[in-house]
Amino acid sequence: MASDLVQHMYGRARWTLLLRGLLALAVGILVIARPMDSVAAFALLIAFWAIFIGISQIVDSIEARALLPHWWLLLLSGIISLVFGIAALYYYPGLSLTFAVVWVSYWLLLTGAIGVYAAIMERRMNAPWGWTLFFGIIGVVAGIYAIMVPPATLAAIMGLIAGFAIVWGIALLAAFFWLGSAKAKVTSDLGGTARA
Repeated sequence: MASDLVQHMYGRARWTLLLRGLLALAVGILVIARPMDSVAAFALLIAFWAIFIGISQIVDSIEARALLPHWWLLLLSGIISLVFGIAALYYYPGLSLTFAVVWVSYWLLLTGAIGVYAAIMERRMNAPWGWTLFFGIIGVVAGIYAIMVPPATLAAIMGLIAGFAIVWGIALLAAFFWLGSAKAKVTSDLGGTARA
């Protein structure tokens, strides 16, 4: 009975890997093949995600009123997310895409500035600091470029999404095939042990 359950779970896990891998590959290829449709879908995803996060934070804040003295901060954050999500749907796709570009730009600037600061601290401690400074400067320059050329930033975001989806899909498909060969090996090893 336990072995039947294990077999069932194994089969389900293996086929889930196959379906998720194929879906990830399809998403990656679709983003590359239809970039404008992908950008529109990305804008919708940002809007719906903000609405979902906003509603969940509002509900969480109301439930946490008795426990958290600053529960209203969570409520305020939820309201801001909800309003942004609704506005992103109303001003579709411009507001969502602007948010994505600005968020990535500031993220690059901030991580670059932190990298430059870390390099200065490493130098003061007589630690190797050259590569840290190099990548910090690259981050700052990329952040400035991202702010100045939003279409290139959006193209880079979509390219990263496509690349990640394709690599993830290949990894999931490899896991699907690996599980099949691992089961065959375990079965043959158990069969050899039983005969010995």
